[in-house]
Amino acid sequence: MGYPALAWARATLRPRPPRALGIEPTVTILVAAHNEVARIGDRIENLLALDYPRDSREILLASDGSTDGTAERARAWEQDGVSVVAFESRRGKPAVLNDLVPKARGEIVVLADARQRFDAAALRALVGPFADPRVGAVSGELVLTLPDNGTVVGEGVGFYWRYEKFIRRHESRAESTPGATGAIYAIRRELFEPIPEDTILDDVLIPLRIARRGYRVLLEPNARAYDRVAATSEEEFTRKVRTMAGKFQLFVRNRWLLNPFRNRLWLQTVSRISLRLLVPLLLAAAFAANLALTDENVYKATLAIQLLFYSAALGGYLLRNIRRRVPLLIVPYVFCLLNWTIVVGFARFLSGRQRVTWDKATAK
Repeated sequence: MGYPALAWARATLRPRPPRALGIEPTVTILVAAHNEVARIGDRIENLLALDYPRDSREILLASDGSTDGTAERARAWEQDGVSVVAFESRRGKPAVLNDLVPKARGEIVVLADARQRFDAAALRALVGPFADPRVGAVSGELVLTLPDNGTVVGEGVGFYWRYEKFIRRHESRAESTPGATGAIYAIRRELFEPIPEDTILDDVLIPLRIARRGYRVLLEPNARAYDRVAATSEEEFTRKVRTMAGKFQLFVRNRWLLNPFRNRLWLQTVSRISLRLLVPLLLAAAFAANLALTDENVYKATLAIQLLFYSAALGGYLLRNIRRRVPLLIVPYVFCLLNWTIVVGFARFLSGRQRVTWDKATAK
């Protein structure tokens, strides 16, 4: 609760709105896809329908080692201005970005995935803040919807995502937000620096590098992309473990992020990203300390609250596959689930078992 309150206070007391003008720079939308033949057509149609001048927009689709005919299917839209680049082997999104971003024709490059869908006005909203020369990257807002066959876990994930977006909006209003939403974010092409090909979180490293050069990284709530929440706790677990492994990789490789003299967004980076990685350790320490202090009534009460919370989380685990709303159980369960992904993600990072590429089950 502390950091969201601080972010809100900074944004309220010292807002820094970007210069807002109706600009139409040249834009390249770069979509990296692997074995997406079933939905690549709908994705291309979605991008072609965006409200933006056709002669100022380039759609570049990269097939990253697809073996199901994704590239061949996408070439059906080449007469509509879609460029398709087929890579023979699968290397992952960072390698695709390193190869294609420098070759993009647009002044602004929008990085996207095959799974989500953009709102018709998303592209115009996303490029608007670039009218301010101090802006180097802009993240859109990902709107999560509940799938028809989803379980109540999706509601807990949705609650967490609303909490996350609250923080990002206020960070952006005050200065910058560290990182972007991988499903929809844009950068000035000239600011792109190649990243290691095994980078797991390109949507965090690329914006932070841009911020290091003195530019702002903003969130634009009107640039919306739509996706569904994970249908099951297992699917959400898989996604978040990959993200947490990527965060450990990020800080180990980029020590400058923890240096307040080298990272302009040090407060945001430490408060919202790095300290979260310590939460499982802090929770365990709080519980152990509470057990040692039960001679005092106040600590008996706090221990009872902790036990009640973890009991609710256990209840949420037992009911994780039902479709009835039980927020008092599901929110504690999802909180514990997300913190367990930090532990597993750390183990994956240490063992080197987390790959840069997405498994199909993860990217559904």
